[in-house]
Amino acid sequence: MIKTALFRIKDKILNIARKKSPWVLHYECGGCNGCSIETFACLSPRYDVERFGMQEKGNPRHSDVFAIAGTVTAKNKDVVDLIYHQMSKPKVVVAIGACAISKGIFHDAYNSVGPVDKIIPVDIYVPGCPPKPEAIMDGIIKAIELLETN
Repeated sequence: MIKTALFRIKDKILNIARKKSPWVLHYECGGCNGCSIETFACLSPRYDVERFGMQEKGNPRHSDVFAIAGTVTAKNKDVVDLIYHQMSKPKVVVAIGACAISKGIFHDAYNSVGPVDKIIPVDIYVPGCPPKPEAIMDGIIKAIELLETN
């Protein structure tokens, strides 16, 4: 009885910590890299996304938010799926830019498999070509709110 109460307290503490410091994994599938430049601009002192507790991480097993940009190609379709399944639950997927949402300018490309939501489930869409850093930050903040409800 005491052991289960301790586990519940531990889970509550971990959930509070997760809400206050989400780790974001950014992956660029392919394209012009405009979305990646804008995403990395969020980390600059001008926008300072770290004030919300967010950090850019390269390990999917430690990340809470999967920010994916660019259209999914035949070469990286399996990589996107593998990264998604390596992330621990709860996790949120954010599709950044027109290419990730609807293939954008690459809609007729021979190697374009499709938008991200045909490969993995997407929770939040950030439109734009490329989206502004403010829009990307707003999408990540909405992802944090989704993490709080899970």
